[in-house]
Amino acid sequence: MLPDVSPGSRFLLLSHIYVTFTIDMKFEEYHISDEIKKSIAEMGFKKPTDIQFRAIPNILNGDDVLAIAQTGTGKTAAFAIPILHKLQKRNNRTEHGQVSCLVMVPTRELAIQISEVFKDIAKYTQLTILGLYGGIEQEPQIKMLQEGVDVLIATPGRMFDLISQKHIDLSRTSILVLDEADHMLDLGFIKDIRDVLRHLPRQHQTLFFSATIDKDIKELAYDIVRNPIRIQISPKDPVSKNVSHAVAYVEMDDKRFFLERLVREFPEKKILVFVRTKVRAERVFAAMQRVGIETLTMHGGKEQENRLEVMDEFKKGNVKVLITTDVNARGIDIPNVDYVVNYDLPDVPENYVHRVGRTGRGVQKGQAVSFCSTEEKPVLKEITKYLTKDITEMKIAKDDYRETISFSEDTPNDNWKLLLEQDEKEQKELKMKKKKKK
Repeated sequence: MLPDVSPGSRFLLLSHIYVTFTIDMKFEEYHISDEIKKSIAEMGFKKPTDIQFRAIPNILNGDDVLAIAQTGTGKTAAFAIPILHKLQKRNNRTEHGQVSCLVMVPTRELAIQISEVFKDIAKYTQLTILGLYGGIEQEPQIKMLQEGVDVLIATPGRMFDLISQKHIDLSRTSILVLDEADHMLDLGFIKDIRDVLRHLPRQHQTLFFSATIDKDIKELAYDIVRNPIRIQISPKDPVSKNVSHAVAYVEMDDKRFFLERLVREFPEKKILVFVRTKVRAERVFAAMQRVGIETLTMHGGKEQENRLEVMDEFKKGNVKVLITTDVNARGIDIPNVDYVVNYDLPDVPENYVHRVGRTGRGVQKGQAVSFCSTEEKPVLKEITKYLTKDITEMKIAKDDYRETISFSEDTPNDNWKLLLEQDEKEQKELKMKKKKKK
């Protein structure tokens, strides 16, 4: 039994309890509609993940849910499946301008991605899904809203703009979802979250999803949810076990040569390169262009239409290298990323976790390679401390370092490849040693 403490204290206590579930239940056994079962079967869903197993029954039951779960755990489907079933079974239909379920997200990319998941799951239903975000013409969005929308996935800016224009009516919205709530707070959306509550009916179901939990998140959560079911899927290791981590000590002005070397050594691999700013993204793009390497760039300075095209090209594998800022570090599902390269180390250790979470997803293996300059060593120390484990150093001899700077296709050298293979071998040996100790 837990001691009789305040809800906030109880959740803090629960946050240190890690529970492993053996999930034998299959989706076909759930009390959800045949149409939804058919679509999720086509999507390859057989058994629920931990977050799905724990969240779906409570959401179907109408409970408020406060869930802390990492990216890549299947949390979008954890709320999309039960929400769509509930909306499918309700008696009344959505009318002019009305929204039955509102999903608030911090970025356009997340709005697009979550909309796609909802549409895929709702494929055989007659429910309407709309992703609402800025950067594109609002007229098509307004036209769809006029007919009434079952599920609206929205970023705050465009949503409040259309609310003020009287195109959105939230007075009968029965379900509110806040996804990536910690990121919404980071971006300063706390006022928007509180403001949206004024437009909702007093009685509604609230589903609160966040990747992390801290004082600010707890205060917000307990301010907007009522006696929630608290769920925390939080393994001790914040990063997927499928990801191997390596660091190469490379000075800031030399990083472009080492990126070129890596890309040339692995031409068929899909590589996601993170830089700190949009200016850096364009400079690295130009550097790769000068040596004949085709890359794409994605950052906040790009038009939305361009960002969609870039993401589509990279997802399909038409171009193997995408240079991006942290706009793609949170929640975005990009299939089959082989390498995440931290060209610049992130200022915040948590962002390292979000970045490398773009690889090693599901059962796939992934590799994270970081370029660390002299001035970035304190940042690396903080990241290592946050991960609670060392990042393998890829030792580069002085001669090899100099050779890399003058590296080209005319001077083939397998040292980079050998370093990466050696790193993978060392990771396996380390795991074997830990197992023997146990």
